[in-house]
Amino acid sequence: MIKHALQETVKIVSHAEINRGYFRIALGNSRISSFARPGQFVMVNVNAGDAPLLRRPLGIHSVKKKIIEILYEVVGAGTQILSRKKPGGSLDIIGPLGNGFDLSAVGCQSSPVLVAGGIGVAPLLFLAERLVDSPQSVVHSRPLVLIGGSNKDKILCAKEFEKIGCFVAIATDNGSKGFKGKVTDLLKHLLSTMDYRLSIIYACGPEPMLKKVSGLAKQYGIPAQVSLEAHMACGFGACLGCAVDTVKGYKRVCKDGPVFTAEEVIF
Repeated sequence: MIKHALQETVKIVSHAEINRGYFRIALGNSRISSFARPGQFVMVNVNAGDAPLLRRPLGIHSVKKKIIEILYEVVGAGTQILSRKKPGGSLDIIGPLGNGFDLSAVGCQSSPVLVAGGIGVAPLLFLAERLVDSPQSVVHSRPLVLIGGSNKDKILCAKEFEKIGCFVAIATDNGSKGFKGKVTDLLKHLLSTMDYRLSIIYACGPEPMLKKVSGLAKQYGIPAQVSLEAHMACGFGACLGCAVDTVKGYKRVCKDGPVFTAEEVIF
């Protein structure tokens, strides 16, 4: 939570392109990793100079002992600069920030399902790790992870989810791998054919996908939590640049979120 946010200089332990345009960077830091919760993020200063001026918000992808991993896509000047950073170097980061997923919402004798669209897979691995390792894991079924992308080259982290014990299903728009269609089409298909109950849906991805997930959750009477993407300038809720409309008025994605219950967001 925000009260535990720290500003620290962290060492780059490893940094590699895992798919074209997608990078995974590992940062060594014991204090931030000890406070981090699934769904939270860090603000990264990608350049010691003044260009770009603002930090970049990046979701926490995984925490392994004292190592924080971040998965990101190169989409602009800031992430392009970040992609050129080498192991052994350092970065100035602030975190962990924001409110993450509520793991206590997972029910007994039922399965949580994680729905990822594109780079939205990034924070869901950390969530899956905690779900698998949590005390509640003895009373709920293994997480089901649905990963979607435009084609097979856009599918990320499937093996990582399988390695920790999740069931994984893949959807591609062109049918080059797994189910042919949107990941929300796959979710709808599973919801209409499953003979066991899902306890909750956790989702992260582009807004149209989250809107569809929200509608399906309401249709089938399943609670859902969605992680919103937004442009952030400060990460602390001061600038109001990431406001989102909700049933309770405007809220800040960086401070009140990025995770919200699906029913409270007005898409």
